[in-house]
Amino acid sequence: MSTTTQNINRTAVEQLVRQLLLEKMGAATPSRNDGKPNPLVVNISARHVHLTQEHVEILYGKGHSLTPMKDLYQDGYYAAEETLAVVGPRRKIIPNVRVLGPCRPDSQVELAFTDGISLGIDLPVRISGNVEGTPGCVLVGPNGAVTLEQGVIRAMRHVHMGPADLAYYDVKDKDKVHLRIESEGCTTVLEDLAVRAGDNIKLEVHLDTDEGNAVSLDRATKVELVKPEACGCRVN
Repeated sequence: MSTTTQNINRTAVEQLVRQLLLEKMGAATPSRNDGKPNPLVVNISARHVHLTQEHVEILYGKGHSLTPMKDLYQDGYYAAEETLAVVGPRRKIIPNVRVLGPCRPDSQVELAFTDGISLGIDLPVRISGNVEGTPGCVLVGPNGAVTLEQGVIRAMRHVHMGPADLAYYDVKDKDKVHLRIESEGCTTVLEDLAVRAGDNIKLEVHLDTDEGNAVSLDRATKVELVKPEACGCRVN
């Protein structure tokens, strides 16, 4: 089964174009008078796979290293040239799923809700890295295959924040905030984005493709982060 391609497929092209557009308009931020926040960027995270180095070598050949294709918004992270096929129950397949680098301690597959339907997998919503008890799948590359006993998730919508962002929004790691989006005359609030704190991190929201399409993110005119009590939304 061939699982590599020399051309980026249409979906990947659309996601790359959308990301570039969002990065250009990403300076839309809450109106505040007590200092300037870091630019807020909202990016769609298309289906992708994280791999261990061991699995890279099984899938692509002994001694193989991931080949960076495009830098992601966060420094040090990239979309790799490598793609693979994700195989679910009853041999349902999504081909040409992009691998992201660098390698991780555990392999993980991040899919959207509709991807789960296509594969026949009931995807749990988890923070990236929290894969205990999640479904598995088979990964197929040009040189081999890997069976994951767990690691297939739908990534919880989240926002990456550095120390200055945490102070500005008055939140801490694992808190929840909401994302307010104005798009085509329609305002939508996506609730309960998990705050993921880290040093040397740029302020960035990650949504999956289903969420981005549902709110017409590519046509958004304004995006802002708000605390639940500020928008009259429920508080957990």
